[in-house]
Amino acid sequence: MNSLTPLQLRRAGTEDAARIAAIYNHYVADTVITFELDPVPVEEMAARVAEINAQGLPWLVAESDNAVVGYAYASQWRARAAYRHSVESSIYLAPDVVGRGVGRALYAGLIAELRGLDVHAVIGGAALPNPASVALHAALGFEQVAHFRETGYKFGQWVDVAYWQLLLRDSA
Repeated sequence: MNSLTPLQLRRAGTEDAARIAAIYNHYVADTVITFELDPVPVEEMAARVAEINAQGLPWLVAESDNAVVGYAYASQWRARAAYRHSVESSIYLAPDVVGRGVGRALYAGLIAELRGLDVHAVIGGAALPNPASVALHAALGFEQVAHFRETGYKFGQWVDVAYWQLLLRDSA
């Protein structure tokens, strides 16, 4: 993709599952960015999208030329009731649009959606090294709050994980 047409952000639906799975499965098969080891079937991805939507949390896709080029969503941080105001954010981009502003636009759109909900804290994690994710979180005002050493094992190597946090309001 040489040039991006204007980017459109919209809510994802299960009809987007095939393209979302294709984007995500690149990271499953070729990187340590996700700790999943097996590709996610389209049907499973559709179920994941439906579950997030059913919870009233945002799952956004970014489109260029009517094609999904990335996605971001928020999921419940933990199951206990006291965590109900905290979410974990996830973002994945098609490899050919990385470094072209899509991630920043998509993540900013997700944060804007979360500000309209009863969300206090957004927590983003990333396998390391991942300079693009580190820079993205910093650019959007996240503060790094944790660095766990050798918490995942994939492709014959131990992988560190870091977490960032963004507080959306002063109180819940």
